[in-house]
Amino acid sequence: MKEFRLDELEAERAANDGAYLQFLRERNMSVGLYALDAGSHDPQRPHGQDEVYFVASGRASMTVGLETTEVARGSVVYVPAGVAHKFHHISEDLRVLVVFSPPEA
Repeated sequence: MKEFRLDELEAERAANDGAYLQFLRERNMSVGLYALDAGSHDPQRPHGQDEVYFVASGRASMTVGLETTEVARGSVVYVPAGVAHKFHHISEDLRVLVVFSPPEA
């Protein structure tokens, strides 16, 4: 078993000065914490893996392909491999758990 605390992951991510912290990597998946502050720009490009985003805190819009939705704490969004996607209009600091399957390259 592996157990993680969001506050500890956030502290580690911030200490490493990055928007993304991969904290789990296994044979069939990887998991990370993605952080975007209010008003910031999301530089993501399509990934070669399927992804699931779970919004732990914050508020923003998210566009996946041609569809846009509002996301906030508790939102879960699936993004198929190769599909363009971005968070935008980030109105509250966003903290998102990201699951990649297979693991992020």
